[in-house]
Amino acid sequence: MLKIEHLTKQYGEKKAVDDLTLHIQPGEIYGFIGHNGAGKTTTLKSVVGILHFDAGEIFIDGIDIKKDPIGCKKKIAYIPDNPDLYDYMTGQKYLEFIADIFGVSAHERKTRIRELSERFELTADLAQPISTYSHGMKQKLAIISAWLHDPKLIIMDEPFVGLDPKAAHLLKGMMREVCDRGGAIFFSTHVLEVAEKLCDKVAIIKEGKLIRSGAMIDVRGDASLEDVFLELED
Repeated sequence: MLKIEHLTKQYGEKKAVDDLTLHIQPGEIYGFIGHNGAGKTTTLKSVVGILHFDAGEIFIDGIDIKKDPIGCKKKIAYIPDNPDLYDYMTGQKYLEFIADIFGVSAHERKTRIRELSERFELTADLAQPISTYSHGMKQKLAIISAWLHDPKLIIMDEPFVGLDPKAAHLLKGMMREVCDRGGAIFFSTHVLEVAEKLCDKVAIIKEGKLIRSGAMIDVRGDASLEDVFLELED
């Protein structure tokens, strides 16, 4: 579903991501773990086509992000760590706008908007301007918009920050539903406990370099990573 090969991204002399290779298969919830500044966000933005990278290749469902960025973006959804929404729009108008971009039919968008907004208890607020929303409400709206076009790969940067426990639990269930349908999830977190409870596989990144990747049970059981885990738990 997602194939990253030897990804390198530099800012001046600093390598924010250094020769990163990672493969994510259909059906996997894949956690990307590391402290703030480790290279997580740079990697995710490279994957979704926001950042140009200096070396390497990225394929989404077999499509090269550099050769066919539009084709790739049709298959994915991206939720940044601080969703930048159009505050002058109402929640409903914003969701209609996203549905237009991805070519979601009138019937499908009506059904999905209703179902998703009810799940997140946001229906009554969709008529209000986004400028009146709390951070948590904006996060919920961003999640709804990401799920609207039924993407094959959903990429999220610290998606649980700002969500109340009920919404966080709901999102975890939705992530598993995507994978059960043959999709995949790739999300970053600096909270080890979240990755342990939720992920099928994880990758640990430190100072732009991949430290270890694989099944959560194998990575967590690696005694050589004890210092790394202690740092993440601080």
